[in-house]
This record gives sequence, C-alpha cells and structure tokens, in this order.
Amino acid sequence: MPHPRPVVLVTGAARRIGAAIAQRLHAQGHDLALHCHGSLARMEELAASLEAIRPDSVLVLQADLQAVDAPALLVQRCIARYGRIDGLVNNASSFFATPLGQANATQWDALFAVNARAPFFLAQAAAPHLRQAGGAIVNLADLYAGTPLRGHPLYSAAKAALVSLTRGLAQALAPEVRVNAVAPGAILWPEQVQDAAAREAILRDTALGRTGTPEDIAAAVAWLLSGEAAYVTGQVLHVDGGRTR
Repeated sequence: MPHPRPVVLVTGAARRIGAAIAQRLHAQGHDLALHCHGSLARMEELAASLEAIRPDSVLVLQADLQAVDAPALLVQRCIARYGRIDGLVNNASSFFATPLGQANATQWDALFAVNARAPFFLAQAAAPHLRQAGGAIVNLADLYAGTPLRGHPLYSAAKAALVSLTRGLAQALAPEVRVNAVAPGAILWPEQVQDAAAREAILRDTALGRTGTPEDIAAAVAWLLSGEAAYVTGQVLHVDGGRTR
C-alpha cells in the first residue's frame, strides 16, 4: 500500500531555519526525512517532538554532504522507509570566511560540496520519485549569491552556483517537477557575526529595518512546495525585508 501522506526530504534540519521548515511542513501534514550532519542529538530531539504529535512520521538521517555518495544514499533511505518523495528542501549550508590570499582548495571543495554539489545530486537522485509525485524542490540560496559578501568569495560563489542550478533544474525537470529557491536576508545572525556595528549596518540597509524569523523562511518554502505555487518555477524568492533592490 502506498504511503498515505506526502513526504519531504529536508537537509540541515536539526536547528535554526532547517528546524523551522521541518516544523512547518510537519504541521501541514507532511511526513519527513530529516537530515543532519554534526547535530544528531538536536535532530533526535526535534524528531521526538514531532513524533509525539504524529507517530511514525519522521525519519532521521545523518550524513556528511561532502561525501560524494551521500546524496544518493539519503534518497535511497527515504524511499526505503516511505516509498515516495514529494518534496526536496536543500537547506544544509556551509559558511565560513575565505579572504583572498588566505583561501585554499580544501575550503573551495568544502563550500562547493555542501552548497552546490550536494543539492544537485540530491535532485538528480530524487528526480524519478519527484516526477512520479508531481513534486517540487526548494533550494536555500542567499542574497550574497548576487552581491558577494566581503571576505566570503567562495561561499558567495557557491550560492551563486546554486541559483544557477535552480534555474537549470527547473528546465530539466519540467513540466513534472517545479524547482525554486528562497534567498534569506537577515534572519538569524551567523554565529560568526558578533559585531554589533556590522549588524546595525545590515539593518540600516534593510527596508523593514529589522531581522526576519526562521518562520518567515519556512512559510516561503512551504508555499513554494504547495499547489498554490503551481505556476512558479525557476525563481528565486528573496525573503530579506527589502534588502535586495
């Protein structure tokens, strides 16, 4: 018997924006395959809270997305559990500074592997199942894909690659599967950004003058996955309080 509820695979779902996406989709009736890398304890805590609401609705997956076989294995495990994938949310991200003159090839490989390579190969592995379901993919991009962040050229380039992949996949998977991206602005401050002056400068450059919330991003992701966005594909939705202009 086919699994009765739609299933979404979410990467980087243990905390921050990923956890908010998981909670939003679960509340809307999706069963979930939730991936984490180093935050297994927090992932299991989140999964337990969701399972308490609806038993047998969450599969926890742990993998390092820098491993070349990780994307295919994640999809295989999701299909083994549920027999279907209706949505894929590529939320997992790697973020650290790589100033010119200090960056190295290992950093290049790490940033591109998580932010661009893994989302592509997850989409490729999930494509037959998404086509069957008439499903959708949402990638978590970044406003810095268009306006690179000073000191972070490799991260910004990797997110720019993800935006390009979003548009390419939208063409390749049409008409059965829609592919879009969400580009957050100042939602949760990166753990590396502790300077109060830098934060104030970002907010001065934001039309709404404040940070958003993880729930703002989760709502955008849920909408793009839903039938309400049935005629939207190949787009990048900026959820940044008017910072992009």
